[in-house]
Amino acid sequence: MKLAFFPGCMIQVRFPQMEAAVRKTAPALDVELIDLPGLGCCPDPVFFKSLHKLDWLTLAARNLAIAEQAGLDFVTICSGCTETLAEASHLLNDDADLRGQVNERLHKIGMEYNGGVATRHLITVLRDNLGFERLTASVTRPLTGLRVGVHYGCHLLKPRKIMQVDDPDHPTVFEDMLRAIGAEPVDHVERVICCGKSCRDCNLPEEMTLTVLRSLKTAEVDMMGVICPSCFDSFDIGQIKISRKHKLGYTIPPVYYFQLLALAQGLTPAEVGLDKHKIKSERLLTL
Repeated sequence: MKLAFFPGCMIQVRFPQMEAAVRKTAPALDVELIDLPGLGCCPDPVFFKSLHKLDWLTLAARNLAIAEQAGLDFVTICSGCTETLAEASHLLNDDADLRGQVNERLHKIGMEYNGGVATRHLITVLRDNLGFERLTASVTRPLTGLRVGVHYGCHLLKPRKIMQVDDPDHPTVFEDMLRAIGAEPVDHVERVICCGKSCRDCNLPEEMTLTVLRSLKTAEVDMMGVICPSCFDSFDIGQIKISRKHKLGYTIPPVYYFQLLALAQGLTPAEVGLDKHKIKSERLLTL
């Protein structure tokens, strides 16, 4: 299965271990990730869009046009990138006048958006195109007994009409992905709330992150599973800052799903960069 790979900028710049895990697990799943030249930032689905929506749409459309020219659909590994590209496609396909405004800008660089590209997060592709059985078949070292508290984040699931990934209030895809590699997904009260990363209030981001951490602590998880680099940042370095401030002593390791998949496929912790995290899982590092 060939897909245009959109790794995004945050993962490549700040968390390259996540990209490494994706690239190393894809071959065992018969997924070929095609790197397209000239891709730019998605761009960000919150701040950039709020600042200037037409600029946001134009930059997103430029990325989509590159994939169109290659005749491939996009696969992303960041929830924010997924939402930006999927929402931009939705808006431009639904509004001919808006598409005309964007294409007028793109024509200046010899490009045009025609609406022929779908964008999906890789976990959606694995569920819908390959199936959980294919994931399990790639496993050589099941993560049996590993209790993982799931954190979905916002952008993968919402807005529901555009993303069409899962029920935003009662999702199951992440849990199913964990079961497929032998881990035990642990339900907890705050599994679907926002990490708070995009909130501009001085105290709200910290309060929201802390709410999730308390929920995970109560559920007695070994670690938390994430699929978004922004969420990971909130629960890695962010957790250290919050724990010090409130004298909590929290050390719940956040781990990107594809790092867990890589471990289940037999890769070493060093090969997927688990040693690069601020909060490390001693249990995983000894695999």
